[in-house]
Order: sequence, then C-alpha cells, then structure tokens
Amino acid sequence: MRSRKRPPINGRGIFSGTGIIVAGLTATLLAMIFPIWSYADRSGTGLDVLNADTVPTGYGPLSALDRDFITKVRLAGLWELPAGRQARQKGSTPAVRTAGEHLVEGHAFLDERVRDVAAKLSLQLPNEPSEQQQEWLATLNAAQGVEYDSRFANILRLAHGKVFSVVAQVRASTRNSLVRKLADDANTTVLDHITVLEATGYVDYDALARDMVADSTPPLTPSPAPPGPTSDPAPAVPMTPPPSPGYTLPSAASSPRPEGGSGDS
Repeated sequence: MRSRKRPPINGRGIFSGTGIIVAGLTATLLAMIFPIWSYADRSGTGLDVLNADTVPTGYGPLSALDRDFITKVRLAGLWELPAGRQARQKGSTPAVRTAGEHLVEGHAFLDERVRDVAAKLSLQLPNEPSEQQQEWLATLNAAQGVEYDSRFANILRLAHGKVFSVVAQVRASTRNSLVRKLADDANTTVLDHITVLEATGYVDYDALARDMVADSTPPLTPSPAPPGPTSDPAPAVPMTPPPSPGYTLPSAASSPRPEGGSGDS
C-alpha cells in the first residue's frame, strides 16, 4: 500500500504566527536591555555627568563637591574655634559662654575628624582662615559687653544656618564612605551649635530670615581633581559659610537679653 504524502501544514516554523510573536517579544526585550547595559559602562553619562571631576578612591568615588566640603569643614574650625574660646571669656551671660564652649568642643572634634579624612584621601587643607573670616573675628574682637553677645550670637547663628543645607546636600549625594560619615558628624555638630546659639536669647530672627532670603547659599564651586597624593593636610575652608558681607547686625537693643542674664558676673 503506497503511503500518501502529507500536505504541508501552513504556519509552522519561524514565519508562523506564533513564531513572529515570539520573535517580536524577544526583539522588544533586547531593545529594553541594551540601553541599560550600554549606558552603565559609558563615561560621561549618569552620575559622571554630575561630577565630572570625580576621582576613584579606596572609600568610593570622591567628587568635587566632596572635596570642597572637606575643605570647608576645616575652615569652619579655623575661625569658629577662636570665636568659641573668646566667647567663653567675653560672654556676659552664662548662655553665651555655654555657646562658646559648645563651639570649642564641636569644632575641636570636627577638626580632628577632617584631618583624618583628608589624610586618608590624600587631600591638602588650608592653614588659616579666609580674609572674610578674619574680618568676622576682628568684628568680635572689637565688641564688648551686650554688643559682643549680640554680634557673636547673630554672626555664628547665620553662619551655621547657611551651612546646614550644604551638609544635607553633601550627605544626600556623596558616594564616598568617609565623606558620608564626616557629613553625619557635621550635621550633628551644626544642629547642636544652632540650638545653643538660639538659647542665648540674642538671635534676631527677623534679620536672620531677611538675610537668608536675600543671600541664599550658592552651590559649592567644583574644585579640580587632585593630581595625586599630597603632603600631610594642613587646616582648611569653612563648613559653615558665615554671614554675607551685606548682613547688618541688629543693635543690642533689638535683641532681647536672656532672662536672668543681667546678674551675670
């Protein structure tokens, strides 16, 4: 008995309806995966666009913003440590002297931390306050009594208020573990200093609000990537950018003295 050839069954193979659907789904999936793979390994995309001067370290990428922040932490201590020591002596109320003590303790701690971080990251730090910071210290040096208390509280409170957002920016964006921990420590210290400065009773909140609105803190200027390891770090830039040159300190009469402050010796 002769076998009959089966007629071809239409629709089988890659050109069948099912094959076309499968091929289409596969192509779509590959198109979705390819951009993710290709962009992940391309320089000049993603986070690299935000931090063009980012350099690799053993603790994670170090951006220009990270380096500026480290420098500013050091500079903050270079002028706020002397200001705190001075307030312990010249403050006419216990609250002002206590605020000075907190500044000394807080920036002594941060200064030790920032030197350690800079050494591990091979960054060099400045050794003296900026010209503007020296002017702020000169302003405090020239003041006495209630005038000193008011100037001290308002200059330092404005400075710490402005840096507060900078610390948050660095903490939220850094990919470096050392910088992240330093930002944590700086955040705790700055908040403590804001609290004790406000507790003096001399902070003029109206003037503070006007100045913060009129002179918002500009973004940190990216610094170029370091060429290589540097010598041991020396001191550096304020983490707490103090009041702007245009800030007019309130008169002593406009800032209420702390309750019970008049009887201090």
